[in-house]
Amino acid sequence: MISGARLSVRRFCTNSGLSVGKQSETVQTGRVAAAKNLITKLNKNKTTARYIEKLQNVCLALIELAYYIPPMASDKKKEYAIPKGLKIMKIKNFNDIPLPICSLEVNPSKNYDRMIGIASFADVFYPVGGINAPKRTFCIGTDGKKRSMLVKGHDDLRQDAVMQQVFTIMNNLLSSGKQTKNLLIRTYKIVPLSMRSGVLEWVDNSMTIGSYLVGDAENKDVGAHVTYRPRDRKPKYCRDALAACAGKSPEQKLATYKKICHEFKPVFHKFFESTFPHPSIWYERRRAYVRSVATASMCGYVLGIGDRHVQNILIDKTTAEVIHIDFGIAFEQGKILPTPETVPFRLTRDIVDGMGVSGVEGDFRRSCEKTMEVLRQHYQTIISILEVLLYDPLYAWTVTSAEANKRQTDESNSSRNSSPNSTEEENHINITADRALLRIREKLQGTELGHPTTIEHQVGTLIQQATDPANLCKLFVGWQPYL
Repeated sequence: MISGARLSVRRFCTNSGLSVGKQSETVQTGRVAAAKNLITKLNKNKTTARYIEKLQNVCLALIELAYYIPPMASDKKKEYAIPKGLKIMKIKNFNDIPLPICSLEVNPSKNYDRMIGIASFADVFYPVGGINAPKRTFCIGTDGKKRSMLVKGHDDLRQDAVMQQVFTIMNNLLSSGKQTKNLLIRTYKIVPLSMRSGVLEWVDNSMTIGSYLVGDAENKDVGAHVTYRPRDRKPKYCRDALAACAGKSPEQKLATYKKICHEFKPVFHKFFESTFPHPSIWYERRRAYVRSVATASMCGYVLGIGDRHVQNILIDKTTAEVIHIDFGIAFEQGKILPTPETVPFRLTRDIVDGMGVSGVEGDFRRSCEKTMEVLRQHYQTIISILEVLLYDPLYAWTVTSAEANKRQTDESNSSRNSSPNSTEEENHINITADRALLRIREKLQGTELGHPTTIEHQVGTLIQQATDPANLCKLFVGWQPYL
């Protein structure tokens, strides 16, 4: 089997330059030794050795840029020149090395003539905010197109990358059904470069739902709530009022939440009115939004994805589909945060407001039911995939106490730690993995309530839980459940 794997890698590397570059850190010395042994064997072929060297150069250049801090950095400066001394400025005409943010499917014929290679990288980057200083820059492909990408340091992107792969598999399952072929989860490319850095595809023409609703102080944008309902309470008042309830009784939290809802009305329907003024396009885009929210909600529920605050959900300004980002909280780890998460997915008032007068009924509920039906039908496939991931010692999906506290201290600037470093930790993770898989099985078999339920009942229960004010009022204030 090992010789077969080696042969496959050699063939693919010879024809495409697939990324087998060096990882700077790891916790599994056995895997490191195996990887080094494989690369040593591949390097015996001069053509393959040249590909590997180029791949390493690209990886190291991107890692260097991810950690680069410009002198005289300013929060007000929007653009920085990349110094000529940085390695990334020397990456030119790597035509036989695939663009990091472009997907490259395995071709049985081994013909990769149409692969998009790297022509060059831009000589500027744009800070996008955050404690880890992520940077937006561009890569010019051999097809002449300029593509946006985000480079990040001090952050473990392996879980995000794995989640994108799981979403892709779920999309394949959905596309195989006659009634679900138009349902999908929006995905984007993520390439971890090391345990603490990586590059992500930048989703062009999108914005966070939070930016639309409450604005961006840095850009002096007041947001849709202040724009369309200036007499309502301001978002900051709502946040402060909910924060003041921390430590109070559930009854007091619920009373405060209901008061906020009475004085602060949803406005997300305005996004569709202003962005898509033509009636037929407005109708189609709103329908696409409803379906994307339904699909993401059901798949996110099965995978136990949490931390769904309004800065972790984008909306595409062209298609109106939602795009979820940051999957550091998964497999119901949100339930062990300092302020436990009490809802299965985000279905707050503004999210529902964008669905029109039918709200969670009609197309949304039907799409949820059809999505869950497909996931249930293929539950064994999903379990088999997740079983491999959850027990992988290199896949750090559990949340440490420090990480949990950090996420609910500043939800927009979180960074993640890496894999376990002790046998005791690994044993604990195995036990936690057993529990996570048990919960996923229960969800996919409809038995999480202790007895079998129909798909309709399961979906109805989830919608009720996600919209229940008694659950929403208990969430962490940074989640902004009133939006």
